[in-house]
Amino acid sequence: MRSIPLGTAVCPALHQSRSTHLNFKKLSRFPSPRSPPALDDLPSRPRLCRASQVVDLFPTVSPEIVVREARLEDCWEVAETHCSSFFPEYSFPLDFVLRIDRLVGMLAGFSIPNGCRRVCLVAVVGSSGGESLLFGSEDIRIGGFDGRFSINKGYVTGILTVDTVADFLPRKGPLRQRRTGIAYISNVAVREKYRRKGIAKRLIAKAEAQARGWGCRAISLHCDLNNPGALKLYKGQGFRCIKVPEGANWPQPKTTPDIKFNLMMKLL
Repeated sequence: MRSIPLGTAVCPALHQSRSTHLNFKKLSRFPSPRSPPALDDLPSRPRLCRASQVVDLFPTVSPEIVVREARLEDCWEVAETHCSSFFPEYSFPLDFVLRIDRLVGMLAGFSIPNGCRRVCLVAVVGSSGGESLLFGSEDIRIGGFDGRFSINKGYVTGILTVDTVADFLPRKGPLRQRRTGIAYISNVAVREKYRRKGIAKRLIAKAEAQARGWGCRAISLHCDLNNPGALKLYKGQGFRCIKVPEGANWPQPKTTPDIKFNLMMKLL
C-alpha cells in the first residue's frame, strides 16, 4: 500500500489533468454497475443516503472502539498508523524519519484554500471522548486537528482524511474553478491487527456524515486498481466507479507511476 504526505489529499485505498468543462445533470439514480456513470451524470440535488443513516445508528464497532476527529495528542499515533500501513517494509532509521516527516506534514502541511474544509478522523481503542478529561477548545484548530488535549490517551487503530479541496476533481469552466459540493476521502488506513473488524466502514460512514454536515451532495475517492479488497469495501459502502472520458487527463493521486486508480463517487 502506498500514499503521499498527509498534507495532501490522496486515497491510497486502504493502503489512496486537466479536463474539459463538465456539467452536473439531474439523475434519479446511478445507472447499472455494468455501465459506470460519468461525472457529468451526477445530480445537483442532494439525495438521502439510507445505508449511511443505518450505520450512524451504531456509534461504535464494539464498546471499546470510538471514531472521532483527531486531536493534537493523536499526531504521533496517526503518523505511525499511516507509515506502518502504507510503508510496512521500511525499517529503522528510515521508518523513524518517515514518521517524523508525516508528523511535520500533519502539523504544518494542512494549508487549504479559503472556503475549503479538511478533517482527520481517527478510530481509537480505549477511553471515549465523552469519558476523557479534556483541556483546550475545539474552536482552536491547528492544521486538521482540534486544539484539545486529553489525559486519557486512546490508541489509534485507523485513520481517514476528508476534505472539500477538490484537488483530484476536474476543474470547471474556462476559468478552471474549483468544484464545490463534493467531499474527498484520502489516507484511509487501519493497523494490521485491527483489520476486518469494520473499522474502515465506520471511518467512511463518519466521513460521509461530516460531508453532509458541510452541505456536500456527494463524496469521492480514488481506489487502486490492484487492490480488490479496497474496491469491494468501497462498492459495499455504495461507491460507484466514475467513467472517465477517453483521452481525458483527469487529476490523480501523486504516487508511483505504475499505480492506476479508479475514481469512485457516492451520492449523499
